[in-house]
Amino acid sequence: MAKEKETVPGSFITLTVGLAVAGISLWYGQNNGLLPTQVSEQAPLVDNLFTIMVTIGTGLFLLVEGAILFAVIKFRQRPGDETDAPFVEGNLPLEIFWTAIPAFIVMALGIYSVQVYNEMGGFDSVGQVAHHHHNNTMEVADMPLGRMNSLLAVDADGNAQYGIGATPIEGLEPPDLTVDIMGLQYAWIFTYPNMGIVSGELHVPIGTDVQLNITAQDVIHAFWLPEFRLKQDAIPGQKAQLRFTATQTGTYSVVCAELCGAYHGSMRTSVIVHDAEGFADWVKENQIAQNPDLEETVAVDSRELSDREFLAPYAEDLGIDTSSLMAIETNG
Repeated sequence: MAKEKETVPGSFITLTVGLAVAGISLWYGQNNGLLPTQVSEQAPLVDNLFTIMVTIGTGLFLLVEGAILFAVIKFRQRPGDETDAPFVEGNLPLEIFWTAIPAFIVMALGIYSVQVYNEMGGFDSVGQVAHHHHNNTMEVADMPLGRMNSLLAVDADGNAQYGIGATPIEGLEPPDLTVDIMGLQYAWIFTYPNMGIVSGELHVPIGTDVQLNITAQDVIHAFWLPEFRLKQDAIPGQKAQLRFTATQTGTYSVVCAELCGAYHGSMRTSVIVHDAEGFADWVKENQIAQNPDLEETVAVDSRELSDREFLAPYAEDLGIDTSSLMAIETNG
């Protein structure tokens, strides 16, 4: 009797393949390098979700492509074999299994993404309502929590806002810095209402709670801060908001992420994150440049000067000494 050929048990092969796929997926999920630097407190929330999605996607890719490659090699047509392939009936339990697993993954990621959005202030606008409750007939303190969470954020004029604002806890305090942003073809205009500054770049201090009030003048734009993991549509006639805290100094990108016209690709600028001293210097310089002291900049009327006083600034260049200037004034 011929001795049967020994083979590796299928369960052991399946376990080994599963561990290899899991290990590769976890490693790549943590080390994919697909995202730019994190520079805001909100960025890790988005990156954690992205890491999970990349990990799961990598595992599915390896399993599906590995199964295809295995089938191509294992069940290829041998030379000289002209027979039909064996008939295989469907496997209902297997079909239910491979349909249920992706469905569960999609639902789990959806729930997690909603949680992340809520942690970033996407749903809870309690704080924004609390800031301006004096403009409303109902006191926020008297509202049930469920009612507060269903309210839209409102600005100082009582107009509804949308966007990623303060969470209920953060919203109990006003932002440290407010910047109004206007999008127009093809530029971003940043106005600091409490400082009297208008700029073509966004300047913020590190570690400061910043609120951006965003709108558009002409068409729909999208205000995108890739390194901050924040993006918000700018819609004409509507007010939106973003609220964030920068965690790293440097110069980063501001991009319009909504096709807004022929020169959409050039609608870019920068957000500069300063340390506290650097931001104070920037504010001082721009306040002086945009709001000069008129008493110090009024031009001198030359008709009120004597010849000597008028010529004094040019004396050195003309080679005229003081005595010559005095003689000119005396003869005059």
